[in-house]
Amino acid sequence: MADARDLLDAGERLGPEELRALQLERLRASLRHAYERVPFYRASFDKAGIRPEDCRSPADLARFPFTTKADLRTNYPFGMFAVPRERIRRLHASSGTTGRPTVVGYTENDLSMWSDMVARSIRAAGGRPGDVVHVAYGYGLFTGGLGAHYGAERLGCTVVPASGGMTARQVQLIQDLEPAVIMVTPSYMLTLLDEFERQGVDPRTTSLRVGIFGAEPWTEQMRREIEERFAIDAVDIYGLSEVVGPGVAQECVETKDGLTVWEDHFYPEVIDPVTGEVLPEGERGELVFTSLTKEAMPIVRYRTRDLTRLLPGTARVFRRMEKISGRSDDLVILRGVNLFPTQIEEIVLRTPGVAPHFQLRLTREGRMDSLTVRAEARAGATPQAREAAARSIVTAVKNGIGVSVDVEIVEPESLERSVGKIRRIVDLRPRDTGRG
Repeated sequence: MADARDLLDAGERLGPEELRALQLERLRASLRHAYERVPFYRASFDKAGIRPEDCRSPADLARFPFTTKADLRTNYPFGMFAVPRERIRRLHASSGTTGRPTVVGYTENDLSMWSDMVARSIRAAGGRPGDVVHVAYGYGLFTGGLGAHYGAERLGCTVVPASGGMTARQVQLIQDLEPAVIMVTPSYMLTLLDEFERQGVDPRTTSLRVGIFGAEPWTEQMRREIEERFAIDAVDIYGLSEVVGPGVAQECVETKDGLTVWEDHFYPEVIDPVTGEVLPEGERGELVFTSLTKEAMPIVRYRTRDLTRLLPGTARVFRRMEKISGRSDDLVILRGVNLFPTQIEEIVLRTPGVAPHFQLRLTREGRMDSLTVRAEARAGATPQAREAAARSIVTAVKNGIGVSVDVEIVEPESLERSVGKIRRIVDLRPRDTGRG
């Protein structure tokens, strides 16, 4: 059997000193590229009194200003590009549900790098050349489907471009085409699991051996449920379109101890989300990324709003990031108590009679904020089981989080889904009341 290191590419074989030297070289080049080619960055750096040549070590990056989603929207559609539009080979965009979409562009070299990183990620997850990969991420302007697709092809896999939706058909395709790997959001994977059982097919008998799940936070409890019900290895992939798409970081199947950040292309920091101060390794805060090799749209200190912490490498020389625990902009402060959707997810997952699909609805009556947890019942759950589940969730939230909530158990598959994901927070409070 080949040594595990035989499967690594040249970047994964770097030693610590080689990695640090490469990062600094690429970081300085990327800062120069952004400053010289993107008017936004020239103005931003000049306002902060900083120049690219002032970055003499990775620690100096903390002196440079942040980039936010609002900056990308202000420069919509092409203002953040560092190359002529004629060199752009593909455009992706966010949904723009909270304003203008954010548009990202890729040169031919960017697309090649992205494919390499997704191929590296699939290999780290346990996929191998020749495997059939079932891609159930949405295709289109969302980066998930095409990112996974081209990465799997780059690795030498056979791709089934299933996209999202048509759940019954997806179950049939998995049985007929016998994929070894599935790439999908974790919440939609659970929908597929329910459909297998609805059709009377044991999910543990399929050809699947690896599930690569991303595009939304998910918990260890969800990993255990997927692995037990499907008899596969469930691993996490991380990415966002503003940085490149899926393939920025990947959990290695041999350790399952957090996501290895591909630091030869994306430099991570963790900051205090309030002060912006860079936090020491191991402290939890907001994840920030700077691209090291992107041509079309270099990104400098992009605030992801995702909450995690950086940890030393284990399976690779690169550092790891803990599974995303939530988003700084998903924090719900309910009557003085801080609450994240992932805390509710842990409770829902261990409650009999309900599926792991839920939504939080915030309302205000008078001066008091209220939170309703809407969770889908499992197929076949009796009215008595639904009532018991609602009481159990109310008690668990009160005892575990310290706040009182209402609970509604709704019909299976009744919560609205978009690209395989359920919108976790619906804030129905008047706009002028804020989130306090």
